Amino acid sequence: MVLPLRSLTVGSRFKHVLCCFHSLHKFKSPSHETLHFHSEKCTSMNQIKQIHAQIISQGLTNENLTVGKLISFCAISNNGNLEYAQLVFDQITEPNKFMYNSLIRGYSTSDNPIKAILLYREMINRCLSPNEFTLPFVLKACASESAYCVAAVVHGHGVKLGIGSQVYVQNALINVYVVCGLILCARKVFDEISERTLVSWNSMIGGYSKMGCCREGFLLFKEMRDLGLELDEITLVSLLSICSQSCDLDLGRYVHLYMVVTEVEIDIIVRNALLDMYAKCGDLHSAQTVFERMSYKNVVSWTSMVSAYAKHQLVDSAREIFDRMPEKNVVSWNSMISCYVREGHCKDALNLFHEMSDLGVVPDETTLVCVLSACSQIGDLVMGKKVHNYICNNDMRPSVTLCNALIDMYAKCGFVGRAFDIFNEMPEKNIVSWNVIIGALALHGYGLKGVNLFEEMLGGRIWRPDEITFMGLLSACSHSGLVDIGKYYFDRMKSVYGVSPEIEHYACMVDLLGRGGLLEEAVRLIGRMPVKPDVVVWGALLGACRTHGNIEIGKLVLKQLLELEPNSSGLYVLIANLFCESQRWEDVKNIRKLMNDCGIMKCKAISFIEIKGCVYEFMVDDKRHEKSGSIYSMLDQLMDHLKSIGYSCNYFAASLGAEEI
Repeated sequence: MVLPLRSLTVGSRFKHVLCCFHSLHKFKSPSHETLHFHSEKCTSMNQIKQIHAQIISQGLTNENLTVGKLISFCAISNNGNLEYAQLVFDQITEPNKFMYNSLIRGYSTSDNPIKAILLYREMINRCLSPNEFTLPFVLKACASESAYCVAAVVHGHGVKLGIGSQVYVQNALINVYVVCGLILCARKVFDEISERTLVSWNSMIGGYSKMGCCREGFLLFKEMRDLGLELDEITLVSLLSICSQSCDLDLGRYVHLYMVVTEVEIDIIVRNALLDMYAKCGDLHSAQTVFERMSYKNVVSWTSMVSAYAKHQLVDSAREIFDRMPEKNVVSWNSMISCYVREGHCKDALNLFHEMSDLGVVPDETTLVCVLSACSQIGDLVMGKKVHNYICNNDMRPSVTLCNALIDMYAKCGFVGRAFDIFNEMPEKNIVSWNVIIGALALHGYGLKGVNLFEEMLGGRIWRPDEITFMGLLSACSHSGLVDIGKYYFDRMKSVYGVSPEIEHYACMVDLLGRGGLLEEAVRLIGRMPVKPDVVVWGALLGACRTHGNIEIGKLVLKQLLELEPNSSGLYVLIANLFCESQRWEDVKNIRKLMNDCGIMKCKAISFIEIKGCVYEFMVDDKRHEKSGSIYSMLDQLMDHLKSIGYSCNYFAASLGAEEI
């Protein structure tokens, strides 16, 4: 309770107010329950407001120490109110350094860190010199905003004022340089620290971890151990993260051994990092052991185990762990959905997404990208449009990655025009955006448009074409018969654009020349390849032989292919199609006999059809559909009708190739 101050002298009133502040600073919430916590917070601010009222009524607003304590409590305390601190601060004619420091510290950890930077500039303009308590929090705000230029200015101020060598300032500098991606600047600051704290070492090792500089991080760890310094949980997490990124299982085991030998106390975060390290380094057994020995598992632990099984293509085991999870977050759902998509179980991925939506879990961009990828693979345009509508209806600002996924989905579902519209509407593009749209145009036979888009990309002088760009470009030329243009760009790949042709590019060129009927030139190109041609290169040539009915080259190619993949049913079918279209029925029978003798079965392809917004999949002789009887009855009627009007079985054989094999 605040006592009346009327009978006290000014000095006594001032001391009484200070005592109130000291009691408030000792205040702690007695309960962690949300409702009780907020009620205690409100009571605290009510006390602050009562004291503030006393300060105003007793004419103590010019007492900087008193008002400074008020601002400090409101800005820094968990039970304070940063907005109220700002209101009090704005009423002061000549705020002092302590007041600025308190507000800067408060804003540096708030949702509006830019305000801390603006206050710092205002402080400098008022000719108030910052001190070692100012700069760390200004630099923390710079890190939150990735404001490298401001951080560099603050660094200069620290050096000029002689406080740049304070370890707290230097630790903050390391952090901001790491966040801005300037790892060399961070290391330079680290090397200049005369008395490094554990925070200094952790900041630098953590910086190397974030930047993927694995070797440097472990060298620093070795130096740390040579000096006899003890590690803490933050150090271990950074080291395990480095092992995960570099997939260095030996070093990861070394860190684990260090933890066991030194008996360092580790928490759930370190255990999760250890589990994640083993999972990403491919040691599933060790990951399982760590998981099973954890006395307490949180959602991160379970999700890491799902990802571990997914990495080893153990989809059923991943789903079993996923179903056992006592608690799931959006990352957990994403892990299982992406596992299904990677393994080609796209319908299962979409079903899981529907289950996720029914439970009220809000998808993030990662979820939507995975779902769009599933739609692309099975051609589910209806679901793809629903995802697009969800993005638009929720006023989401899709990232470049999400826009690229939308372009890919529309292109692979046959709506290349809509894909092109999204590409043109993108406010920001990356090289993947150009690669996706060029590949989409190639897929749909818009070769010349793809070439023009490639030239437009070069004209922007922002993006340099990479290997995938040329894959799309050469594919566009191949699908549109642009032989000369394709040869022109292929010849300039290395000399002009610095991209060395890989075996995939040679396969595209063989396909381009083959489609253009230049089979001999394609054979010569294969002979000049710097690497041994694979089944894709020979397959492209064999496909061209089928298109142009060149039996002689086809037989030579077949010999090469059977040496590479003697049990590939697709190759036998391809050569059988070549014989069939040349009406060499005896050769077709020989191929069939050879397949039977070798026990080679033709792989059944899966087709998809969309009816009334639902996608169905089916194979040859598929009877899984509940109405399969009616479907086959209708097919028989259609076949009988075609035969009755003069179409013969030989016609179907020639039209379909050797699909009966």
